[in-house]
Amino acid sequence: MDLEAVCGPSVPFFKMQGCGNDFVCVDNRELGYDPEAMPDIVVPVCRKAFGVGADGMIFLDHAPEGAGLAYIWHFFNADGSRAEMCGNGSRCAARLAWMLGIAPASHVFGTDAGPIEAAVDPDSNLVTVRLTSPKDLRLNIDMEMEVEGRHHQMTLHSVNTGVPHAVAFVDNLETVDVWQLGRTVRHHEFFNPAGTNMNFVAVTGKGQLSLRTYERGVEDETYACGTGAVASAVIAKELGLTGEETAITTTGGEELGVILRDGKTYLRGAAELVFRGGFYPQSLGIES
Repeated sequence: MDLEAVCGPSVPFFKMQGCGNDFVCVDNRELGYDPEAMPDIVVPVCRKAFGVGADGMIFLDHAPEGAGLAYIWHFFNADGSRAEMCGNGSRCAARLAWMLGIAPASHVFGTDAGPIEAAVDPDSNLVTVRLTSPKDLRLNIDMEMEVEGRHHQMTLHSVNTGVPHAVAFVDNLETVDVWQLGRTVRHHEFFNPAGTNMNFVAVTGKGQLSLRTYERGVEDETYACGTGAVASAVIAKELGLTGEETAITTTGGEELGVILRDGKTYLRGAAELVFRGGFYPQSLGIES
């Protein structure tokens, strides 16, 4: 059977995951999708069960001439919202770009948050990215909220590590209602109009944290969040709970390394190509 005669032309994609954060990636240099049209592609493709299913979608594209960048990306959350930055997504994009020959192992690419330096280890699945410097640090925010009709009070901290993050330290991660509390903080008026991601963190040892994250744009708990890991490490260091290097265990059981040294911020962890394929826009209700 001629599949294209039945389903229409397919669009090649690569499925990447970084510590459980999964992304549909496409090489847009030849496809030439207009960024304005990308949200209409992202939502049906990222939809679980009915599409490929992912936390977000990455379009690799040509960098402007003379920009000094190997490429740029267009990054979208699963709900179609464009995000300035994604730590795990940046590691996935960098490794895929190296695998496809778009960029050398060490390169710089463009994001809405600014240029990102990436170093792909050719002999393993590890990728290190230097993220933009954290900003808008606020400590010890006393937050009051209503959760399912009950009054709740929390002490939060916040910082922007490419995207906004709130952080709360807890004694027991297993008992935290990440979905209810995370959703409430994410939409709290204090963080209007953009909202925030919400991280719940436990100190598990010297230089060690465990993390659960409710992600804005995914609107649910995810297996990992790179910028959330960095935000948690930044605030833990500010509070004297950790030092320059922090090992962070994510919900998916993977480990991310955060290094904060000499005013520079690095995120290190695994990035894997899980599979490649082609999706059919016609079947997903996407107009050509």
